[in-house]
Order: sequence, then C-alpha cells, then structure tokens
Amino acid sequence: MPGLATTLLLLPGMASDAALWRHQWPVLQAHPGLDVRVVDAHARFATLPEMGAALLAENPGELLLAGTSMGGILALETWQQAPHRVKGLALLGTSARPDTPELIVLRTQACELFAAGRMDEVLRANLMFAFHADSLREQPGLAEAYLAMMGRAGPGQLIRQNRAIMARPDRRPMLPGMACPTLVVCGDSDQLTPPEASRELADGIPGAQLHLLPRCGHLLTWEQPGAVNRLLLEWLARALGG
Repeated sequence: MPGLATTLLLLPGMASDAALWRHQWPVLQAHPGLDVRVVDAHARFATLPEMGAALLAENPGELLLAGTSMGGILALETWQQAPHRVKGLALLGTSARPDTPELIVLRTQACELFAAGRMDEVLRANLMFAFHADSLREQPGLAEAYLAMMGRAGPGQLIRQNRAIMARPDRRPMLPGMACPTLVVCGDSDQLTPPEASRELADGIPGAQLHLLPRCGHLLTWEQPGAVNRLLLEWLARALGG
C-alpha cells in the first residue's frame, strides 16, 4: 500500500506477551524508518486463521513478521492468508510440521491439568524442556520470569492456544512458494521444536538462512539475546534492501 511504512510485528509464543521480546524491543525500535509492534492476536482469538486475519486487519501495509514458537506458526498462517503483504519472515524456534498423534495426546493431558488448577505444577516440571540447563544455572531469575509470564496469561489462554496449535495444518507443502527473505533460528538443544524442524524450514524456503545457537534451548530470545538481536538486524538489512 503506497505511503505506508513497513511494519515489523513481533509475535510472541504460547501464553507469552511482550516480555518475551524484552531484549529485542529497544534494539529493533531504534531501527530507522521502521514501525515495531508486539502483537497479541494469539491472546484474543481461538484459532490460527482468526489470529492471522486479525493481525492483517489491524496492521495495514507491508509487514515483516518475526515469530518465536507459536508466533512462528502464526507467521506462517499469516503468510498463507496474504503472501503479498509479507515482506520478510524471521522464524525462531518453530516448525511447519503438524502435531503428531502422540503430541496431541500430551497436549490434551496438559490441558486437563491446566483446567484442574495444576498449571504451575506442570510448567515447573517442564522447565528443563523450555530452557538449556546452562541458561537456568547462569541466568538467575530466568525461570521465575517465565513462570510469571505464563501466570499473566493464565490457564484459559494455555488451553485455547494448545487447542489452536493441535488443529494446525501441515505447512511444509507451501514452503517452496515462500520467496521473501527468511531467517530461521533455533537453539541447538531445543527439545520442544528441535533443530531438525528448523532445518526443514530452511531447506524448504528458497534462500532462507539457518542459524543454530549453541547452548540454547527453546526460549532463545531470553537465553541468547545478543545473538538473536544480531541475526534480526542482519535479516532486516536484507529484507529492507539496506
């Protein structure tokens, strides 16, 4: 759309909010000529198609999408709805694969526990899947910040968003048609969206660049903020033609 500046949308992961991008926000916001926003469509709508449609309706013009985990899945959904609007993609710790039957069973069981008031218990038991052990040991307060963010979302959001993720389609067939500048980043020890899922994304999207971060788990924007910031700025330079 002529006359509209390019907007960079930061898409948080499941039950996450702007705090997930706390280390990236000041760096990206300082980028000249770029409108940077953190979106919350995942917190307001029940399905990925509804989230993507709202994101597009609420943010006119050309878009750059940077999503982590569920945010990356939503970025793929948004591209599918309006590829002409998306000028670039940064897909962090995410996957184009659908859930396996085994994972659907695990998510369903977790939702039952969330509904029964056992959210904190479940999340604490799974901290080692969210973070690299070195990150938890070397960054005091990391686990509590994560649990606090999940607590702000609450069990209702966790249940709705897990259901949305379980219903997602296989996005791998559309990857070869995605021609925009794409960055794919993953922690080398990510146990929730393992590196092979990121390799699959990078191999499928023409020209995509893949980076694996050492000693890093799933929460890479917090665990390796300096590396993530550097890669995002390099990606912006490619996507904006600078």
